[in-house]
Amino acid sequence: MTTPIAVLLMAYGTPRTRDEILPYYTDIRRGRPPTPEQLGDLLNRYEAIGGISPLAQRTEAQRDALQAALDQQAPGQYMVTLGLKHAAPMIETAVDDLAALGVKRIIGLVLAPHFSSYSIGQYHGRARDAAATYGITFDGIDSWATEPAFIKFLADDLRERLAAMPANTKVLFTAHSLPQRIIDAGDPYPDELRATAEAVAAQVGLAHWSQWAIAWQSAGRTPEPWLGPDILQVISELGSSENGDGVVVSACGFVADHLEVLYDLDIEARTHADKLGLAFDRTACVNDNPEIMKALADRVIAVANN
Repeated sequence: MTTPIAVLLMAYGTPRTRDEILPYYTDIRRGRPPTPEQLGDLLNRYEAIGGISPLAQRTEAQRDALQAALDQQAPGQYMVTLGLKHAAPMIETAVDDLAALGVKRIIGLVLAPHFSSYSIGQYHGRARDAAATYGITFDGIDSWATEPAFIKFLADDLRERLAAMPANTKVLFTAHSLPQRIIDAGDPYPDELRATAEAVAAQVGLAHWSQWAIAWQSAGRTPEPWLGPDILQVISELGSSENGDGVVVSACGFVADHLEVLYDLDIEARTHADKLGLAFDRTACVNDNPEIMKALADRVIAVANN
């Protein structure tokens, strides 16, 4: 029996219990434990969204949905496994396990649509290095920023939400900020987000700038500058304008409900908009949407057949 091609589905990872928050935060900080104040702030954020993030369950559901989509199109030919950046199972551990099963080829897919050398590039680099130690072939899918099923999902949801908002509502397409030095070095990340935004805006019929713009969120708490403008700043500017009555955030940089969406947008950004008298809404995350999982399965199969 031929060993299936492995699909290494990679994501950021999240603590599953409150006891895992400290080691998780320490791993994010490259082994430097957070200060009591930093840890307390993170604990408070988790408490505000119910105690812990649902990301672990969301990511597992995405894995299962991708496996189901692949099984429907090519039964028995692919096996999907998770590899996480900051939580178990780590990317390298996942590759070790695949090697033990006799896997000869891995296709890497990151649960983030927009390529950056700082994010997707790092995921693929870690997986490729781990695979190389076993002589396993690794192929990575770099970007799905303009995947038609993804664009349609965002556009359909955005169109529905706009119908319930005031006439003078602005759409803000957002993704996680990165250090400005990464962008200054020529990273394509801003162009990736803009490609998504322009494709969605075209389907919905939004006029550039007067009806939509790009903002960034969840910048790291480090002294160096991060990519902006920050979404709270853009909301402030909209609130002070004569023509701003509402804002809809299209969180297209995130494909699952987690802290940066459930707290940074649903609580922090919404509260900020409320104080300014702006109506607020946020588009849904992909999570395990079957149409998008099928589209990603198609991409995996296309790579496998090259």
